[in-house]
Amino acid sequence: MRKRAASIGKKRSVFRWRSHEPSRLETFSDAVFAFAVTLIVVSLEVPRTFDELFEVFKGFFSFAACFGLLFLIWNSQNIFFRRYGLNNAYITFLNAALLFVVLMYVYPLKFLFVVLFSNGTYNDHGHIITMITDNQVPVLMAVYHAGYMTIYLIFLLMYIHARAKATALELSPAELFETNTFIFINLINACLGLAGLILVFLLPRAYKGWTGMIYMSIPFAFWLLFLFRGKKARKQFGEITEQVS
Repeated sequence: MRKRAASIGKKRSVFRWRSHEPSRLETFSDAVFAFAVTLIVVSLEVPRTFDELFEVFKGFFSFAACFGLLFLIWNSQNIFFRRYGLNNAYITFLNAALLFVVLMYVYPLKFLFVVLFSNGTYNDHGHIITMITDNQVPVLMAVYHAGYMTIYLIFLLMYIHARAKATALELSPAELFETNTFIFINLINACLGLAGLILVFLLPRAYKGWTGMIYMSIPFAFWLLFLFRGKKARKQFGEITEQVS
């Protein structure tokens, strides 16, 4: 599955894959991600009332959001290993840290999206229960921002390490340029998480829950980055064609 996922969009890639089969480290990572997905499963029981069925339907949206984010993290890790094939002690440590953070944040992430999609309440056998108070919202947002920042800081360190190994990996100029682009991508994401964390502490309590809106700037930030890097790439390399693996 990793090999097939990595091959999607490969036609436009400037990279030649340096790892074609999953290593034991990647196999272990897949097991951890599978376990993380299991933890966010909507429900293991068949609903017995309409109210329970409605609660399950509300859970589908939070499950979809969590699953999408977990898939993005898994795919980013997958692409990194396909491109560079690094399995040294430093990368193993960073990958272990990434998996640890993913597992630690599965429940907080699910809770956050359940709150968003259920308006902060759930039906417990006909009783409407408030899931979170106004005083608890800043803590939840701080936890989310810290997790987001940590995950992309780990990816940033992984790509910086890959750039440092450019000679050993025999990275072409185009591959090195693309590596630097991904360093900027992960730096932007990490900085957004840090900015959200700072805003949680600086803004009045009534606005702390809205700090998640900072991630709405991601498409605009990436558009500017790709616009600038694209022009620079065309200037340096012209029209980059696919490299044969």
